[in-house]
Amino acid sequence: MASYDKAIESYKRAVTTAASLAASAMLVRGVVNELVPYEVRDLLFSGVGYLRSRMSSQHTVIIEETEGWTNNQLYDAVRTYLATRINTDMQRLRVSRVDETKSMMFSMEEGEEMADVHEGSEFRWRLVCRDNSSSSNGNGNGRGGNGNYRLEVRSFEMSFHKKHKDKALNSYLPHILATAKKIKDQDRTLKIYMNEGESWFAIDLHHPSTFTTLAMDHKQKQSVMDDLERFIKRKEYYKKIGKAWKRGYLLYGPPGTGKSSLIAAMANYLKFDVYDLELTEVNWNSTLRRLLIGMTNRSILVIEDIDCTLELQQREEGQESSKSNPSEDKVTLSGLLNFVDGLWSTSGEERIIVFTTNYKERLDPALLRPGRMDMHVHMGYCCPESFRILASNYHSIDNHATYPEIEELIKEVMVTPAEVAEVLMRNDDTDVALEGLIQFLKRKKDVGKEGKAENVEQVLKAEETEKETMKKNDVPENQDPQDENVEQVVKAEETEKGTMKKNDVP
Repeated sequence: MASYDKAIESYKRAVTTAASLAASAMLVRGVVNELVPYEVRDLLFSGVGYLRSRMSSQHTVIIEETEGWTNNQLYDAVRTYLATRINTDMQRLRVSRVDETKSMMFSMEEGEEMADVHEGSEFRWRLVCRDNSSSSNGNGNGRGGNGNYRLEVRSFEMSFHKKHKDKALNSYLPHILATAKKIKDQDRTLKIYMNEGESWFAIDLHHPSTFTTLAMDHKQKQSVMDDLERFIKRKEYYKKIGKAWKRGYLLYGPPGTGKSSLIAAMANYLKFDVYDLELTEVNWNSTLRRLLIGMTNRSILVIEDIDCTLELQQREEGQESSKSNPSEDKVTLSGLLNFVDGLWSTSGEERIIVFTTNYKERLDPALLRPGRMDMHVHMGYCCPESFRILASNYHSIDNHATYPEIEELIKEVMVTPAEVAEVLMRNDDTDVALEGLIQFLKRKKDVGKEGKAENVEQVLKAEETEKETMKKNDVPENQDPQDENVEQVVKAEETEKGTMKKNDVP
């Protein structure tokens, strides 16, 4: 009981002391406000704040949403970065989505805190919002990017131990900027540009082709992917060896073998925009140069069917340049090569150049050498591996009883992936679709033996015509038409024998 009374007395003394100190502080503050000028008070408070900060082991970096009249890119980067690190168990979360094709984005609510660890050091983040409605000075503070005053100014506060200051400024913040850039590159909508006159016009590129769904030999596909990966990581390497940071690909092979799909897969893989250059729309080398230097970095330039798009003038040995012939100002092979690997090739960085053709042998050798078309990719006829990818794409199956027969036929028949895909799309029933493919391949094999060239439409039409003929003649679908003739002969003989028996004819 005595100890309890002592505790009560100590508590009363502590409360009395605290109340006295608070009253004294209020009195001093009132006297200071009344007697000390504003400038002196501000100096005193600044000194107290400075001493407190020097004594504290914590440092704080403030990143505001705007910087003068413009948006603060670091603030946007921090918001994007923290959205991938945020803990969804937080009591208050901000959730948003600005595009139906995008996923939901989580962000911090005002006053919430979260921690992030970088290279073994902890950094604490806090979102702060302050009212700016009373701010009306003309120095641009509190203004948004459109020049209007913001009623609310947001900022991120990053706190960390003072011994991590160098790491925070020289490693952590650059890491946030780089990570946010990668995230935005992955989420952004790709564009495909077409040329008209001297200008580019863009629309959104939503081509779904990927290396996973591309019907192509696995080793060849992996080779292209590895080459692309190596290219985008070699910025400093290209600079060191004194070459423009670009890469050329020649895609060649019969129509319908997936050249355009491969280009779309490359764009989706790298997150590069596509510039589809129609050379027939370009009349002069100068116009071609203006179009090409107007391309953005991290893009793919595509010239399809380059062998027949334009009659490019071939360079001949000993040919003298002369301005007397007006045709020499038009688009020439020399003008195109000057951009591919000449002085104009350095007008941009991290660019892919893709030429496609059905007939590689028709191209000028000057286009094909390394440094211009660095990698030649042959897009051939459908192989068993390509067929399995197509079957998985269109019917979501990995195996089927008909696979061995189909794969043997594909090895014997020259059929393009586009033809196989067309047959597989004709029926939603997997068994029916695969059986139809077998009949198509057999028909194509027979046609090949006869020395005729028919496409998928002609083969399928021939099959349908044959079925209709058999149906009209009451011949079962699986019965050979010759079998009908045999039955008719046998039936006639039996009828004749019956007649002869009735008439007692030996």
